[in-house]
Amino acid sequence: MQAFQQARMARDKRFDGVFFVAVKSTGIFCRPVCPAVLPKEQNVTYYNFAAQAMAAGYRPCLRCRPDSAPGSYAWKGVDTTVERALSLLSAFPHLSLQQIAEKLGITDRYLRGLFQQHLGLAPKRYQLYQQLLFAKQLLHQTGLSIEQVAQAAGFQSARRLQDNVRQHLQLTPSQIRGKQQHTRALELTLSFRPPYNWPQVRDFLALRAVPQMEWVDDDSYARTFRMDGRQGWFHARVDEANDCFVVKLEMQPLDNLKAVIDQIRRILDLDAQMPLISTALTNCGIAVQDQLPGLRLPGVWAPFEAGCRAILGQQVSVKAAIGLLTRLTELCGESSERGRLFPLPEAIAEADLTSLRMPSSRRETLKRFASYYLQHANPDPDDLLGIKGIGPWTVSYIKLRGYSQPDIWLDSDLVIKKQIANYALQPDQAAPWRSYLTLQLWSML
Repeated sequence: MQAFQQARMARDKRFDGVFFVAVKSTGIFCRPVCPAVLPKEQNVTYYNFAAQAMAAGYRPCLRCRPDSAPGSYAWKGVDTTVERALSLLSAFPHLSLQQIAEKLGITDRYLRGLFQQHLGLAPKRYQLYQQLLFAKQLLHQTGLSIEQVAQAAGFQSARRLQDNVRQHLQLTPSQIRGKQQHTRALELTLSFRPPYNWPQVRDFLALRAVPQMEWVDDDSYARTFRMDGRQGWFHARVDEANDCFVVKLEMQPLDNLKAVIDQIRRILDLDAQMPLISTALTNCGIAVQDQLPGLRLPGVWAPFEAGCRAILGQQVSVKAAIGLLTRLTELCGESSERGRLFPLPEAIAEADLTSLRMPSSRRETLKRFASYYLQHANPDPDDLLGIKGIGPWTVSYIKLRGYSQPDIWLDSDLVIKKQIANYALQPDQAAPWRSYLTLQLWSML
């Protein structure tokens, strides 16, 4: 708790979203970066999760808005089952507690016990608080109607949303919204903890951007996307002065908005905690002065797309791989109002790919990969090793960029092998952040 106290007193932005500060005298909880007058330490209680503060009866601050804080790795170190459950409870559309327990291979009673042990509240209560915080963010930042906010946050009706806001936030939607003026477009600010190395992310994405599907300029990234059969587009502009991205979003309907926003956060890696990552890089042998400050792991919209990128990138340069990917998108991708969409598995599986200038064996691998996705929705990445032509490097790349897993070590990559020899590294010492070691070594070439 001493580290939390020091971070609170310094309003250290590196700890934004890592913990929350509840003030006993006001009944309000805040982010550690809240600009309000600092309360006395004896009046303060610290929580790892906003949901814990809400369960204790505190209401979220309207000034620093805990709902807009970056995500946190605060759950690292808790029971692995709880870690996976937290992710599933935050997913959308919502799964029942029984469905989540079945996915985890445990009983729902055991899951409830784990939550009480590690968080001090029930899983359904945690899920409800996550919905309410997301609804609060939409009320603050957008011009969406109460009905639209309810739909996007997973409530059955506007009345249900209003009742829960009054009961658990001790506010009304009108009080949250206030008199802010909003544009008609759906626009949100997505916060991150500094430092954030936008030039590194920008250049990485720009080198791999597919024309008519992705757009990268000095201060923004945009792309078309598809989720659950619906089409959309987003444009994310970095605002480094305020440690956030301003995101414009087009999609209809809004019932999976939370999932889309979570994907954007993942692609831009907005929730990384650089002090932990920097320490891991130092432990494995990368001197602090050689590290990229604010290094991030740029993601790909979907694992299937990441797999296609990996297959087309086998044994060719990045430029050649993107040329093939562009041609594949022209051949098989659908048109949308904003450009082209990445091809669906069925389109690739059924297409004539002879115009792709690559070995026929690789074309067949791509078609087998697409056919596998047709037969298995959201397959386990490791199961893909059973497909002829898919090896460990391809699966690791899917985990690295399609799932943004933080501890993927591409030790079979030729660039990585050279860098290990050059710097006499001990890669295992970078766990559980070896994905960032991979990006660090690529950038140092």
